[in-house]
Amino acid sequence: MSYTGPDFDPPPERRSRRGPLTVALAALVCGGLLGWGVYAATGGADDKGAGAKAEGSPPAAPRTPSPAASSPAGSASPSAEDGTSPAARTPSASAPAAAGPLKGKVVVIDPGHNPTNAEHTTEINRQVDVGTHRKECDTTGTSTDDGYAEAEFTLDVAHRMRALLQRQGATVKLTQDRNRPFGPCVDERARIGNAAKADAVVSIHADGSGAGNRGFHVILPGPVNAGEADTRAIVEPSRALGARIAGNFVRVTGTAPSNYIGGGTGLVTRKDLGGLNLSTVPKVFIECGNMRDSKDAALLTSGAWRQKAAQGISEGIVSFLRG
Repeated sequence: MSYTGPDFDPPPERRSRRGPLTVALAALVCGGLLGWGVYAATGGADDKGAGAKAEGSPPAAPRTPSPAASSPAGSASPSAEDGTSPAARTPSASAPAAAGPLKGKVVVIDPGHNPTNAEHTTEINRQVDVGTHRKECDTTGTSTDDGYAEAEFTLDVAHRMRALLQRQGATVKLTQDRNRPFGPCVDERARIGNAAKADAVVSIHADGSGAGNRGFHVILPGPVNAGEADTRAIVEPSRALGARIAGNFVRVTGTAPSNYIGGGTGLVTRKDLGGLNLSTVPKVFIECGNMRDSKDAALLTSGAWRQKAAQGISEGIVSFLRG
């Protein structure tokens, strides 16, 4: 998700918070989820952090990636992952769930943006109500300097997650699967999870910050009660979900928490995201890395690393649902 992406206000400043990453990693991996839970229970980070993205500026379409950029070396095809063709996937349909520990659980995966949003700028610039204010339906997202689009990244990770979670017995639904011309809008993305009565929803993104800004962060909903938005019932379970995803993401990928937002914790609380404000079920966003940093971009364009990212997020979801 770029800094001109949906659902974000302009940052008051940009600060580099590299911090003692070795200590942070040790706390996440060894001390793990207890530390994350304590942090979440105290309210998390300020929702006006340096990673906030500008609203109101026209979305810049990412450069059209070449086939090689869209499917970097090491990328596994969706059919190789779960045995279904892309055309067979819809947001409302899912392959029959296998028997497993998540039997009866519903997980909604929200791949950020849509690969064809750039062809529908009028539609995605339409204002929608997110409870606290109105904002753009969606944006194009960001891309690496070599043109690998965030929307391609999010779909790839979503497909990998779906395969992993279905093997655990979950029913998995996607908000979009390249099966619609644009969107869905940020308000509809929230309502898809609500209508599914999801036990957990995760919105997948990659950031578009400046070079040198590295790492992941998980965005948690803050308490909001305005218009159609009322997050008060989901704040605590969403924090628990986000903490478990963050801890497992560090453990599986070896990626450090963001050095530019979240104070080294990898957790950020926000109150201006339509996808969170309008959710009535536990939901978080994850920015898996910064596409504009060459080192993070090398990870994001690696199929092997994307598999680890999908595993880390999925194991966080499993831990939350079983816990």
